[in-house]
Amino acid sequence: MSKKIAVVTGGSTGIGLAAVNCLAAGGFMTVVLGLNEGSGSTPAGAKFYPCDVSNGVDVAAVFSSIKDEFGQVDVLVNNAGVLSYGNAVELSENEWDHVMAVNVKGPWLCAKYAIPLMPQGSVVINVASVQSFVAQPFVAAYATSKSAILGLTRSIAIDFSPRVRCVAVCPGSIDTPMLQGALEQASDPQAMMEELNQSHLSGRIGQPEEVGELIAFLASDKCTFINGQAIRVDGGLGVNIGGSKN
Repeated sequence: MSKKIAVVTGGSTGIGLAAVNCLAAGGFMTVVLGLNEGSGSTPAGAKFYPCDVSNGVDVAAVFSSIKDEFGQVDVLVNNAGVLSYGNAVELSENEWDHVMAVNVKGPWLCAKYAIPLMPQGSVVINVASVQSFVAQPFVAAYATSKSAILGLTRSIAIDFSPRVRCVAVCPGSIDTPMLQGALEQASDPQAMMEELNQSHLSGRIGQPEEVGELIAFLASDKCTFINGQAIRVDGGLGVNIGGSKN
C-alpha cells in the first residue's frame, strides 16, 4: 500500500466523519468502523466495516480483515461514543454498563487488536472530552468514561512508545448529531443553545471539522514529539470561573 491506513471508529457522522474527511485530504486511506453503513454517510474512497466496538469478537474479526486487506494500521482514531443522561442515583445499571462498554471498553478493544498491526511511527488518537476535566450535571457515566480515556491514553503511550504514540483529543460542545439529540430533549432548545454558546470563550460551539483538523494534524509526521497528552479543543469551555472585573 502506498498510502498509510487510518481506522476511525464511529466515522460515519459528526466528529468521526470530519476526521475521516480530514485524514483522507491528508493522504490517508481511511477505514470506517460503525454499527451499520446506513447510520451515516461513508465518504467516497473510504472502506466501511460493520463493527460493534464493545464486542470483542466483532473487533477481533474486523482487525483480522483489515490485516488481510491492508497489512497494517498506521492510525487508529477511537471516536465512537454514546451518552446517557442521569446522575449516579438515577442511572440504571444497564445505562451505566452501555456507556462504559462503548466509551471505555471499545477504545481498549480497538487498541488491543490494532497496535500489533502498527509499524514504527504509528499513533492511537482517543477522542475524549472536555468532560474529562470538568462536568455538567446529569452526565455521571459519560464524564466518568471520558476521564477513564485519559488513563488509557497515558498507559498506551508508556507501554508502546517509541513505536506507537498515543494522544487524546478533548472537544468541548461540538455541533454533532449527539448534541442535536440533547437539544431536542430540552424544554427550551433555543435557550439551551444560547447557554452552550456563551459557556465557551469563543462565544459559540465548535464544528466537527475543527476537531477533525486537529486529529489529522496529530496523525501527521509534524507531531512526532506529542505523546501521552490530552489536548483540549474546546473554545475555552471551563476556563472562566466568573467573577467581577471591578
